[in-house]
Amino acid sequence: MTTSAGETTRSWSGLTIPTAGTYLLDQAHKRVGFVARHMMVSKVRGEFTEATATVTVAEDPLQSSVTATIQAGSIASGQEDRDNHLCSGDFLNVEEFPTLEFRSTGVKSHSGNEFVLSGDLTIKGVTRSVDLEVEFEGAGRSPFGQDIFGFTASTEIDREDFGLTWNVALETGGVLVGKKIKIEIEGEAIRQA
Repeated sequence: MTTSAGETTRSWSGLTIPTAGTYLLDQAHKRVGFVARHMMVSKVRGEFTEATATVTVAEDPLQSSVTATIQAGSIASGQEDRDNHLCSGDFLNVEEFPTLEFRSTGVKSHSGNEFVLSGDLTIKGVTRSVDLEVEFEGAGRSPFGQDIFGFTASTEIDREDFGLTWNVALETGGVLVGKKIKIEIEGEAIRQA
C-alpha cells in the first residue's frame, strides 16, 4: 500500500482506493432499491428514498466497516396504494418498526474490485446475517474539493425470514408476491474525517 500526506487515494492490491477515514453516504448520489416478483410473471422495482450510511475505511481496507439506516416509510414503488400496503402491518409495519438497519460484521472475501461484505440486516425487528456483493467503483476528489468513492452492492433475501409472510394464492397456481427480494444499492460516499 502506498500513500503520502495530503493524498485522497492510495494504491492497494492493484486498486486506487480512498485513504483511511470516515465517509458518509451522499444523499444526492444514492439509490437503495429492491426487486420483487409479482404474480409469478413480472417484477416490481422500488426504492427507499431516505437512507443514511457511515463507511469507516480502515488502514487495512479489509477491516473497513459500514452501518446503515433506512427509513421504512420512505418506500416508493411508483404506486401509492401498493406503497401504503407495504408500510402496513402486512409487510414493514412502519408504525412499530420505523427503520431497517444494516451493520457489517466483516469483509468475507475480495477479488479485484469485488468484495463480499457480511453483516446483520434487521427488518421488522428480525435480524439475519446477509452477504452483500460489493463492487468498488473508484475513488477521487470531486470538483467541489470533496474526497469521494463510489460503489454498488446487491444481495438477495427471503422476505419470510424477516417475518414478511403476507401473500395471496393465485387461482392459476403460485402466489401474488415472490418470497425472494433482490436488494440493489448504488452510491457515493464523502469523506467527513
